[in-house]
Amino acid sequence: VQLQASGGGLVQAGGSLRLSCEVSGYTESSYIIGWFRQAPGKEREFVAAIRWSGRSRYYADSVKGRFTISRDNVENTVHLQMNSLKAEDTAVYYCGARQGSEYRDPRYFHSWGRGTLVTVSS
Repeated sequence: VQLQASGGGLVQAGGSLRLSCEVSGYTESSYIIGWFRQAPGKEREFVAAIRWSGRSRYYADSVKGRFTISRDNVENTVHLQMNSLKAEDTAVYYCGARQGSEYRDPRYFHSWGRGTLVTVSS
């Protein structure tokens, strides 16, 4: 599975951005596509995840109600719509893929796309 993330940029606090993760290669319903982020000096942390079937979606408490993860079946792309952005959302965002049930721990993800930088100015 190959992943390509895009959509980052500079936005003011309260604004919105939509990240995209283009997925290519072999996938099946057991796959999970996850979004993680890593701020300078911090560990990579879970943001949101979706099963390739689209039936289950998961969110970190810090983004629940503000971020929405979705899958475009036609373009094989997973989007992360980010609204009401805060300065603490500033990080490099990565999308990853794995088979299995665990979705929060980035160590279980075996495929990663190049990150995309999100900067939220206060």
